Amino acid sequence: MPYQFKTIIEPFRIKTVEPIHFTTYEHRRQALQEAGYNLFLLRSEDVLIDLLTDSGTGAMSSEQWAGMMRGDESYAGASSFYRFEASVRSITGFQHVIPTHQGRAAERILFGVLCQPGDVVPNNNHFDTTRANVEYRKAEARDLVIEEAHQPALILPFKGNMDVAALERTIAEVGPDRIPLVMLTVTNNAGGGQPVSMANIRAVSEVCRRHGILFFLDACRFAENAWFIKTREPGYADKSPAEIAREMFSYADGCTMSAKKDGLANIGGFLALNDPPYDRERYRDLPQRCKNQLILTEGFPTYGGLAGYDLEAIAVGLREVLQEDYLRYRTRATAYVGEKLLAAGVPIVQPPGGHAIYIDARAMLPHIPPPQYPGQALAVTMYLEAGIRSVEIGQVVFGRPTADGSPEAPVPLDLVRLTIPRRVYTQSHMDYVAEAIEYIANRRDQIRGLRIVWQAPVLRHFTARFAPL
Repeated sequence: MPYQFKTIIEPFRIKTVEPIHFTTYEHRRQALQEAGYNLFLLRSEDVLIDLLTDSGTGAMSSEQWAGMMRGDESYAGASSFYRFEASVRSITGFQHVIPTHQGRAAERILFGVLCQPGDVVPNNNHFDTTRANVEYRKAEARDLVIEEAHQPALILPFKGNMDVAALERTIAEVGPDRIPLVMLTVTNNAGGGQPVSMANIRAVSEVCRRHGILFFLDACRFAENAWFIKTREPGYADKSPAEIAREMFSYADGCTMSAKKDGLANIGGFLALNDPPYDRERYRDLPQRCKNQLILTEGFPTYGGLAGYDLEAIAVGLREVLQEDYLRYRTRATAYVGEKLLAAGVPIVQPPGGHAIYIDARAMLPHIPPPQYPGQALAVTMYLEAGIRSVEIGQVVFGRPTADGSPEAPVPLDLVRLTIPRRVYTQSHMDYVAEAIEYIANRRDQIRGLRIVWQAPVLRHFTARFAPL
């Protein structure tokens, strides 16, 4: 029997390199002060290892670059759009494909057309821009993830699942007429990058169909979710990721997607949907109404705010992301970082997800209460000590400031996300990250909290400024 090698190597060769800049502790301290201790406000040249996000930060393949060379930049009817449309349709099965410049634009169009004040939009967990676009319409973004998702150390194969019983209760409470759609985020970014099972997707779909409510997937990381179904859910081991993805989409009426994630592109996204099967006034002519909004703010329906070469890159990326060699490497490389941190005694959300490792900052820094932003404090320390930029997913992102200035109510989790860009960093980079975090963990008692000195009224984490306590 052939020897089974344990090491998962990168399924690509490197043809182009980009230099990174090494900085001193004093330089980073000064950069932090100038940025108001907000890592979003740092200059990229001052960052050594950038794990802020996997959105648009990946490396494109030779086939994607080759495709970009044939980009058709016609304003209307570009051949690049039709190749993009065919790629999306082949994977999702949805009839109407509406390109956008990124995922939040697809969300803005969908919620802008469907949501009214007083509506409720259930999700397993809304991520930041999804929640903001729902709330901008004066609707409620209600999170219905399973209770086990709030226990970071608990190991379950599908901790991103929606609580179907809670969904039924929500529909009974507010009535189906006040629920324009139900959304399911795959994988569940706000909950630690945890996947959603096919059984759960099917169950949510059945509830929606029984009540005549549209069901959409937030499909940013659909391929990673398909891989976890293949490797963790009985009955799917012999199916290809493409077959699993097609089944996932078959239970939904549409999806939004940031192609900057599992589209393997640097920009772009789309809204894809079928004609609604339910005779409700707000669903009538939905695809056309969405296209009307697209024209108003994004562009003509055959470019949607994107250059032709961007459409070409996405068309290729959507096929490449479903390759088994890539998905095996992607998930194994992420798990490798998680295993190194666990061995060092660093608490993380378990099991590791596909695109990131989430450190449980509340467990790592129990001396810092949630109103003092333990996740932000840890992320700031990682940059100061090692030049690593990460992102807080916790009190800063999801907390609500109080009118009287009293401490904010704690959100369920305070996490720091180490988001791994696709096809960018090597194992030695990740070894450095793990070594740095172990060093910080051994000195965790020296870390102090932060206070916010300025914040925007929505999506405050992008631009807020902090001061150390």
